[in-house]
Amino acid sequence: MSETIPVPENTGNRPPEKTVLRTGSRSESPVTGIANGEPMVVARNLVKQFGKLYAVNKLSMTINAGETFGLIGPNGSGKTTLIRMLVGLIRPASGTIQIMGKRIPSARISLYLGYMTQLSALYLDLTARENMQFFCNIYGLRGREQRQRISEMLERVALADRANDVVGTFSGGMRQRLSLACALVHHPRLAVLDEPTVGVDPELRRSFWDYFAQLNQEGVTIIVSTHHLDEASRCTRLGLMRNGALLAQDAPQELLHQSGKDNMEDAFLHFARQQELPLRPPERS
Repeated sequence: MSETIPVPENTGNRPPEKTVLRTGSRSESPVTGIANGEPMVVARNLVKQFGKLYAVNKLSMTINAGETFGLIGPNGSGKTTLIRMLVGLIRPASGTIQIMGKRIPSARISLYLGYMTQLSALYLDLTARENMQFFCNIYGLRGREQRQRISEMLERVALADRANDVVGTFSGGMRQRLSLACALVHHPRLAVLDEPTVGVDPELRRSFWDYFAQLNQEGVTIIVSTHHLDEASRCTRLGLMRNGALLAQDAPQELLHQSGKDNMEDAFLHFARQQELPLRPPERS
């Protein structure tokens, strides 16, 4: 089942690489488009309730420009619900979200986001190349630039030799790789990736994380959810999630120091015990 991604009306013009959003008189970065020193994402007191279940409960966090912020937690901890609120797919019951200084949801800000859903948003009756062309057209990439970016991203996710194959013939892992390519093809300033490495072999998974680090160096901010604890050390900072709340958020080594533990699984359990609820750590890889 595919998840529909809301996108702004296509004007045929991709936002220029150095376009900035005017947030005030302070100096703004030509890469991130926000005032230097200002955070990329600010979420305050987010609450999302489904019936009696609080999927996200009074959650606040700040994500800095150019970092990879990892949401770590077991299935059912609220990671996907939080991500869907961040990209404007669902509205919080209460609380606020700002991205690049603008209140979410925002059609203008969505031009600068790359979102990879946990459920495939691909068209199974189209080829890999045609799926990527569709996403490029949404964001206004045309002609030579479109062809170049499609080739680059298909090579990046090791699907260049399957570019003209129908996606319905792909394995789950291959569809995952193509979804990542589609999310990043338009050079987003903020990439929001929900479980991007599920079903991906270890060697390619390592390549993905190397690429995420390269994107950080280029000024791209990444929010990535995972339950693979071995991926935690690749993040700039982590938010440990459980029962819709953040148990703790800090750099990986700082979380280990605060917990007095030497591995992230034990650190997660340490912070979870402070909730005084039944324990279930994220899965090992």
